[in-house]
Amino acid sequence: MLLMEPQEQEPFKHGAHGASEKKSGTSPAAASSSPTWASPLRNLPGTKDEKLYQWPQRPLESIESAFALREYLQALIRQDPHNVDTLIALPPGQDENSWLYEHLCQVCLELNYLIVQLEPECTPEVCPEMRAEEWKYFCATHPTPSEAYYLTHTLDGASALLNNVKSFPSRICVPEGSVKNFQSIARRLYRIFAHAYFHHRDIFDAFEAETSLYERFLKLSRTRQLITAKLIIIPSQDNTDDATLPGSRQVLTTIMTRSRDE
Repeated sequence: MLLMEPQEQEPFKHGAHGASEKKSGTSPAAASSSPTWASPLRNLPGTKDEKLYQWPQRPLESIESAFALREYLQALIRQDPHNVDTLIALPPGQDENSWLYEHLCQVCLELNYLIVQLEPECTPEVCPEMRAEEWKYFCATHPTPSEAYYLTHTLDGASALLNNVKSFPSRICVPEGSVKNFQSIARRLYRIFAHAYFHHRDIFDAFEAETSLYERFLKLSRTRQLITAKLIIIPSQDNTDDATLPGSRQVLTTIMTRSRDE
């Protein structure tokens, strides 16, 4: 849960006749001149929707939590989800792999909302196979999965791996041997975006207009070399089709099946 900073109150003391008197000391203006970052941030009961999470952006170094990077990233997203360059930029002094880990966790979290929106129309009857335009994907567990099952299984698998304490025992430092999992996770998550784009375009466009999640994920994947160019099949917003990159056109002329060990 995201938190809101409570209002700081002056202490009171009881007078000789039981009357409450304010304790002398720092004036309220002086006490509130700077935010108390150590105070917990909470959405108080009764807070209206438009007032949720409306507290000042905290410097990363002021967040004393094992989830500091995640809290900082989520605060940036709430501030402006469309400022992709700022969102994916590595904060000074932070570990690159830990920052990438938190981004992938956040993408998984937000993809849940997209899948919920797809659920009413992305059914086994409407989408009997896992496809994205001319691409066809297979599930490692189910030989012939429908789109609906593939999406949830893919997201569940990525989340389970990211929360596996053997692969990722710490949020401060990602083991070198676990970094290789990032490419596999990103490649699978991309298929969710691709299916939504080619088969449920209205839902994809509305979700992207609100969150810029695909734009953020794509730029993160490109700058960190998580996905190869030939696997990027959603056309770019600048009308440049990534599928026309060298070596990709021939691949997309036939139905491609991805092996179960990918």
